[in-house]
Amino acid sequence: MSCAKPLVDAFNRRISYLRLSVTDRCDLRCTYCMPEAMQFLPKKDVLSLEELHKLALAMIDRGITKIRLTGGEPLVRRDVVDLIAALGRKLGDGLEELTLTTNGTQLADHAEAIAAAGVRRINVSLDTMDGALFQQLSRRDRLVQVLQGIAAAKEAGLKVKINTVALKGLNEEEIPYLVEWAHAQGHDITLIEVMPLGKVDGERVDHYLPLTAVRDALEARFTLEDSDFRTGGPSRYVTVRETGGRLGFITPLTNNFCAGCNRIRVTATGQLFACLGGAEMVDLRAALRSDDPDARLADALDEAMRIKPERHHFRIAEGVGPAQPRHMSVTGG
Repeated sequence: MSCAKPLVDAFNRRISYLRLSVTDRCDLRCTYCMPEAMQFLPKKDVLSLEELHKLALAMIDRGITKIRLTGGEPLVRRDVVDLIAALGRKLGDGLEELTLTTNGTQLADHAEAIAAAGVRRINVSLDTMDGALFQQLSRRDRLVQVLQGIAAAKEAGLKVKINTVALKGLNEEEIPYLVEWAHAQGHDITLIEVMPLGKVDGERVDHYLPLTAVRDALEARFTLEDSDFRTGGPSRYVTVRETGGRLGFITPLTNNFCAGCNRIRVTATGQLFACLGGAEMVDLRAALRSDDPDARLADALDEAMRIKPERHHFRIAEGVGPAQPRHMSVTGG
């Protein structure tokens, strides 16, 4: 058993959840996430799979018990299933859960291998079931592939949670039907407020939909019963009595959820951001590529705990720029 000290920040929060980005690249171009002409990172700046593995092992040694692989789109990275399999071997040996968030486009090809590696549940981003709107939002015609991927994941025995960004005037009216569809398929679904990260084409505020308003609308249609269910992330859940399914709300703007934060995020370039909405960062890539990587990495993780802020300060309004210049695909979705 490791005797390395656990990760505890200045506010006495135990950090046990790592969101690890394996790539900033994505095969979609969702309008609220990135511009059409997105400039991706040079491959030399991105951590190798070996470096990602070493980093994850060091984090597990310091008390990380849950790892979520993210992107960009993690499944567009070549040989990422090898990394998933390698990390899966730590399950029951310090690691309690390994999971990933995906847009689903590549899922049909990888669902069985992901399940075989020990992954038990995944999040799939899906904002609409309407093909034309999907193409408008993602700038790609891939809805069929996404639905095939979700079906393949279910067939492979993976528990699927649907993540839906609530967008005023776009999918607003469809949200009740998405909830009914997800629950009919046996999937949980979580609604998310649009995150003001990175410059995009147009104004996010035009489509910002507070989940307080969404919940009010849903309560006119369904009976929502508060639930104590937690997955380790920021989502707060209710049970929909009429469907028997679980519905989550992630509210970075209308209801700050930082008091119980147990998370850190590492980009594909090895930058550890102590807060999604903050600029506080330590460079783990420099530590990994130094002459004494173990010691430098330990020091960097200590520094991350020292600088982790108490909370984020997201704001979305006309003429107000993004909370941070980096895009969600860079930070890790």
